[in-house]
Amino acid sequence: MAASQPRLFGTNGVRFVPGVSHDLDFAISLAEAIGTYFGTGEVLLGRDGRLSGPALANAAASGLLSSGRDVAEAGLVPTPALQYAVKALGYRGGVMVTASHNPPQYNGLKVSGPDGVEVPRLDEQRIEKIYFEKSQTKADWKTIGVARQEASVVRTYQKGVLSRVDAKAIAARKFTVVMDLGNGAQSVAAPYIVESLGCKVITLNSTVDGNFPGRGPEPTPDTLKDLSAAVKAVGADLGVAYDGDGDRSIFCDEDGRILWGDQSGCLVADFVLDRHQGGTLVTSVASSQAVEAVAKKHGAKVLRTKVGAVEIARTIIERNAVFGFEENGGCLYQPHIAVRDGGMTTALMLECLARKGMSLSKVLSFVVPKYFQAKTKVEVGPKRVDAVMRAVEKQAEGEVEKVDGLKAWTDAHSWVLVRPSGTEPIVRIFAESDSQEGADQLVKRFAKVAKSASV
Repeated sequence: MAASQPRLFGTNGVRFVPGVSHDLDFAISLAEAIGTYFGTGEVLLGRDGRLSGPALANAAASGLLSSGRDVAEAGLVPTPALQYAVKALGYRGGVMVTASHNPPQYNGLKVSGPDGVEVPRLDEQRIEKIYFEKSQTKADWKTIGVARQEASVVRTYQKGVLSRVDAKAIAARKFTVVMDLGNGAQSVAAPYIVESLGCKVITLNSTVDGNFPGRGPEPTPDTLKDLSAAVKAVGADLGVAYDGDGDRSIFCDEDGRILWGDQSGCLVADFVLDRHQGGTLVTSVASSQAVEAVAKKHGAKVLRTKVGAVEIARTIIERNAVFGFEENGGCLYQPHIAVRDGGMTTALMLECLARKGMSLSKVLSFVVPKYFQAKTKVEVGPKRVDAVMRAVEKQAEGEVEKVDGLKAWTDAHSWVLVRPSGTEPIVRIFAESDSQEGADQLVKRFAKVAKSASV
C-alpha cells in the first residue's frame, strides 16, 4: 500500500459524520470492499441506535450484497452481542454500524472476523487497499447476495453471558442494581441479563434514542451524576452505565462513587485471575500501574499494548491471555469472547461481589492499590497533530515511552500520556499519580502545552 494512501480505519473501526464528511455512496463502496475481503459466506450485519443507523445499515447491506455476500440482518443490537453471535452462530464475519461513544452526529463501520473479534490491523489495510484501488468484486444478477433477517442475536448473546457466571451465587445475594443505559443499544440486552441473575433492576435512560438526550453516549464521572444520585437514593448495591453501543461499562459503588475503568478492570481481573493463576493479562499503555500489583499477587504476566480494543483483543488471542481491559471501561473476557463487552463485564462484577461477600467499595479497597487519575482532551486539527506532539516531547521529563503517543514518567509513581485520538480530531491526555493534586497538575500542564501548539 502506498505510503501516501490515507487510512480509513482508526483506533476502533471506520468513523465519520454521515452527510458531512462522507455520504451513503462511501458506505456502499466500503461495504463492497469488506464483502470482497471476506470472499465467501454469509455476513452478520447489525447497528446501534444512532439516527443515521438505519440508512447506513441499508447502505452497508447493499454493498455487501453487491459483492456477492449473503447478509443476515440483526437490526438494533449491542456491538458485543453481534460479535458473539458471529462466533456462536458460525458466520463468515460481522459488520456493525456504530460509532461507540462518539458524539451523536458520528457513525461508522466496525468489522469482525469469523471469531467475532475485530479484524487485525493488517486486514484493515487489506480492506482499505481494495477500497482505494476500486478492486471490489461486483456480482452479476446470478451471483448477487441474498438478505434475510436474523432475530436470535440478542437471545444468543444473553445465553452466552449467563453461561459464564454462577447465577445461583449471584441470585442468593439479591443485589439491587441501578443501570444507566445511556439511551444506547444495551437497553435491549443488559437489563434482562441482570434480571435473569436474580437482581432487582432500576433503569435510567432506557429508551433507545440516537440523540442520546439523557447524558450523552460516553459514560464519564461528569455525565453520571444521575446514576450516582439514584444509587444512593434507593440504597442500591451498585450502579453501572454503558456507552452508545454497549461494549463499555463504568461502575458506581454503593456510596455513589464513580469508578475509573481501570479500577473496575483491575477488580474484575483479580477475580478472574483467582481462577487462572499464573495467567496472562493484557491492557494498554493508558491503564493504571495498579494492574502490575494485581497481577503479581496471582503470579500473572502483564502485556501492554497500544491503545485500542483491536490491539488488546488480538494480543489476547495471540498470547492465549485470559483477560484484558482498557481504562475507558472496556473489558475483554477470553472464555466468553475476546471483545469489549459491557454485559459480560457486569455479570462478572456481580459474581465477584457475590463470591467476596462484601460491598463494592470494600472489595475495591482490599484488592486495588490506590492511585489517582486525571484526564482531559484538547481539540487539535489533523494538520497540527505533529506540532503538538513535538511540543509535548520537548516538555517531557524522566523515562519516556513511545508505544503509543508519548508516555512520560515524572517519578516512580507518576506518569502522563499524550496521544492523538484515532476516532476524533482531539489529543487525549491521561495522568496518574499517588495524589490527586499530582495527577491534576500533570494534566493541566500538558493540556496547556497542547493548546498552545494547536494554533
